[in-house]
Amino acid sequence: MDRLIITLRGTLDLGLKRVFKRREYKYLLNAEEYITIRKLLMGHMSEDQYGLTTILSLYFDTPQYYFINQSMKKVPYKSKFRVRSYGTPLMDEPVFLELKKKIQGVVYKRRLQIPYDALENTLQTGLSCLDHQQLVSNENQIKQEIKWLFDRYDIKPKVLISDDRVALSTDEDPDFRVTFDFNIRFRDEDLSLHHGGYGTKITPDFETIMEVKATGAYPVWFTDIIANLHLVKGRFSKYGYVYQHYLSQTEDNYVTGTV
Repeated sequence: MDRLIITLRGTLDLGLKRVFKRREYKYLLNAEEYITIRKLLMGHMSEDQYGLTTILSLYFDTPQYYFINQSMKKVPYKSKFRVRSYGTPLMDEPVFLELKKKIQGVVYKRRLQIPYDALENTLQTGLSCLDHQQLVSNENQIKQEIKWLFDRYDIKPKVLISDDRVALSTDEDPDFRVTFDFNIRFRDEDLSLHHGGYGTKITPDFETIMEVKATGAYPVWFTDIIANLHLVKGRFSKYGYVYQHYLSQTEDNYVTGTV
């Protein structure tokens, strides 16, 4: 467990952001719209150092799918818990425990980084195995919030959703980001992150999700691009879509599996 302490402490040294407060807006693009806006954005933004990345997100819920059903009701407060990795994790590589809340349109995301080989024990103990770790103040608060979720609800891994992502950023505002997600797929069996991002591809009526993440107003140049292309904000939840079109169709949708 000494390495777990080092990893958690190391998040501060690496400058990894643990707490996010921002607004997130989605635009659902066809192929032509994606090509056009990518060309226009490259005059203002650049890809991050990772380029095209496969994102793996393991979503947790109750046996009755309480959290996703609350989310689909469009209540003013919604939350979800997931484990996320950027690419297929090796045993000593990091994964992120993420608690995401949305309150009156504002997204609050808190996350802890742990090595993948500590994930199973961490989840099986409801994060109690971290109680004796020396965490910095906000890490301890995040741990307590996630731990409360495990104590309050009988949450289990339900579905692993993967997609391929390109992220753009700009030097003028590091909190302004644009991401493009493609090729969304899922599986509700074999829920190990270590087995990669294979799965059934979903087929919504668009090609690409463009998500804009901002703490304040859009830059003027970005607002002009959106207006000139006549793009409008949309609503789409990957987990919600998979639940509605696949998981809720099964007779017994209580899904468990290894992580």
